[in-house]
Amino acid sequence: MKNKKISIVILIIVAILSVVLLWTNNCPFIKQGLTQLGFFKPNVETSVEKTYPTVKKEQVLEYESASFIDSNNKSINTADLKGKVVFINFWATWCPPCRAEMPSIEKLYKKFENNDQIVFLIVEIENDVDGTTKFLSEQKLSLPISYPNSEIPSAWLGGSIPTTIILDKTGKIAARKEGMYDYSTKEIEEFIANLINNAS
Repeated sequence: MKNKKISIVILIIVAILSVVLLWTNNCPFIKQGLTQLGFFKPNVETSVEKTYPTVKKEQVLEYESASFIDSNNKSINTADLKGKVVFINFWATWCPPCRAEMPSIEKLYKKFENNDQIVFLIVEIENDVDGTTKFLSEQKLSLPISYPNSEIPSAWLGGSIPTTIILDKTGKIAARKEGMYDYSTKEIEEFIANLINNAS
């Protein structure tokens, strides 16, 4: 009888955990809260290439580019950044998952801040300058913010944010990720370092 009660309790616990995990996949507020409490971590796979699948040549035009305006009102065209790795994050101030992943992007940025072989473009797609300034101040972030200054290629940004792409030194997409992600991992750091060290 005692064993039967224990089995029932275990089944109930498993059922509750299953519901919570399924719910967090569709509820970024809960996911962010659980992450902060240490009960939930973004799905970070051991192999970065599984998370960031290699983009087939026929899927993306070789020389797609876009123009952005930085916080100093300086124009930045990705076509002029060939020879460098380019990390581009598309986000908006009103997007909870976008805001939730920013501290991890900050950590990644700090790791490569003094490396002139990589450029970070953190693109607030709604041109919400005041909201962005307030958010960065509240979160104590030093990320280089940019705003769209041209049409963004659909291969870069589809219908959801956050979306992050990493361009290799030739300007091709080496990695693309839709949805919230932990960019502070060793795997991501090594992925970018490999792109930087690749001469082609």
